[in-house]
Amino acid sequence: MKIAIVTGASAGIGREFVYAVDRQENLDELWVIARRGERLEELKEKCRTAVRPVILDLSDLNSLQTISTMLEQEQPEIRLLVNAAGFGVFGPFTEKDLEKQLSSATVNSLALTGMCHVCLPYMKEGDSIVNMGSNSAWQPVPYQTVYGASKSYVLNFSRALCRELRPKGIHVMCVCPGWIRTEFQAVAQHDRYIRYVDRWYGPEEVAQQAMKDLKKKKMVSILGHPVRRQVRLVKFLPVEFVMNTWCRQQGFE
Repeated sequence: MKIAIVTGASAGIGREFVYAVDRQENLDELWVIARRGERLEELKEKCRTAVRPVILDLSDLNSLQTISTMLEQEQPEIRLLVNAAGFGVFGPFTEKDLEKQLSSATVNSLALTGMCHVCLPYMKEGDSIVNMGSNSAWQPVPYQTVYGASKSYVLNFSRALCRELRPKGIHVMCVCPGWIRTEFQAVAQHDRYIRYVDRWYGPEEVAQQAMKDLKKKKMVSILGHPVRRQVRLVKFLPVEFVMNTWCRQQGFE
């Protein structure tokens, strides 16, 4: 049995990845993972591939055992793993709820790491992993402290794992989009803390670009020329300058 697994499949970029994978891949099943079961059930009527909803909260790392058990029982080949689950907490680090910030770091980086480790024994040459990073991965981001750091982890983890798995023919790609209009903003309290956004993109654009870049075996997928220019620029600028510029743009002292 050939399958794809998508986490964070109930909304936003994760949901768009479900649609993109369904259109482009010939699979026996799509395993879709998220907390909201009713959202996952909706996908059954919108995909040509058979959809298997898996209701899990990845902020609880014990949920990884559920996936491990399912894989051991089914023994599928995982053609594609998309780790799209994640969320952010914006605002001053000391003022934001500790539990939410720890959950954000767990889902964004540790659960993603665990999913890769659990799934890789069921992958072989020609199979792929897509990990959701962010444009915040390229520099420290004040007032998105935990979120930015967790995405930097994802970027470096993905690159290193890609190189490590190269002899096995398994490709790993990190997706690093800019500003995407999804439910993410409401959870992160985006409108309360973010005043300047150069350009918005849609989640469907991110998924479509990522699938194109995956076919080209790119290590990092970046949507939009403005975002690519920014990524190149921050590599050469002093970190302090980049952080100060960000703070001025958002009206932080």
